[in-house]
Amino acid sequence: MGRDHAVTAGPTPLTLIAGYLGAGKTTLVNQLLRQADGLRIAVLVNDFGDIDIDAELVVARDGPVISLAGGCVCCSFGSDLIGALVDLVGPSRRIDHIVVEASGVGLPAAIAHSVALLPELRFDGTVLVADAESVRTHAEDRYVGELVREQLCQADLLVLNNADLRDANALQDVRAWLATLAPGVPVLESVHAQLPPALVLGSHASTPNRDRARHEPSTDDASARFVSRAYRVHSGADARALARALAETPMGIVRAKGLVTTADGMRRALHVVGRRHALAPAPQAGPAASGRLVLIVLRERFDAAALDALLASHGAVPS
Repeated sequence: MGRDHAVTAGPTPLTLIAGYLGAGKTTLVNQLLRQADGLRIAVLVNDFGDIDIDAELVVARDGPVISLAGGCVCCSFGSDLIGALVDLVGPSRRIDHIVVEASGVGLPAAIAHSVALLPELRFDGTVLVADAESVRTHAEDRYVGELVREQLCQADLLVLNNADLRDANALQDVRAWLATLAPGVPVLESVHAQLPPALVLGSHASTPNRDRARHEPSTDDASARFVSRAYRVHSGADARALARALAETPMGIVRAKGLVTTADGMRRALHVVGRRHALAPAPQAGPAASGRLVLIVLRERFDAAALDALLASHGAVPS
């Protein structure tokens, strides 16, 4: 879809990055900031002592706000998350996407509930970072195990980080264990938390352009494991049913983003991350305007015929 800001019109999207201590959350945040490519990202952390923004990204420090390259910012919210969020979505700021790095010993659901109180925000899902070497040991620990298991169960998307530190059999065992603990949640493997931003944020900067070949992945090295698929959505489609189908299918869909003109002629932005789906208002077009949709799918689960059949049943065809 390229840098099409019509897709993100309406509430500001917020992605929560969570996971137990040492999993790689801050590394992932830094990777996202490095690849922002013009997307204005605001990062919120409990306290600056909990995060180490890479020095080359820092432009200036002014009290509770760190100005970052490319118009991004980092703010500390302490115990007042709602107050910090209200400030970020105020008229004086121009933010495209908010990222909240949760405490390593906190539960993601608590932050998700806070975000739901603000109509100016759209909760875009919980990305849970887990260390491939230690996640199972932590989950079985008598003291912290219950917390770690709850964190994993509250994920919309799981990032199994440091996957290179396990051999293939051990890694498969961890994936199988995660599938029983958090069934249906997509799992992405990473090394040093390197993932295309489109997978984590659904960002315009890295979403494959709809004019590219349908199977062409983005330029990130990690995206060799993913396939992008573009569709045209007929006017009058049921946007909510389409979003639900994409979130619930077992076909390995990691991200979906698009615009749909519904039967009442209203334009809706559709967002799917893992098992979570949402609709948001979008700039209106003519009543007969067709919509568009881009999916990012795990290559190992990609079945073009099955995916096309599912989308066809909801009024979408490959473009």
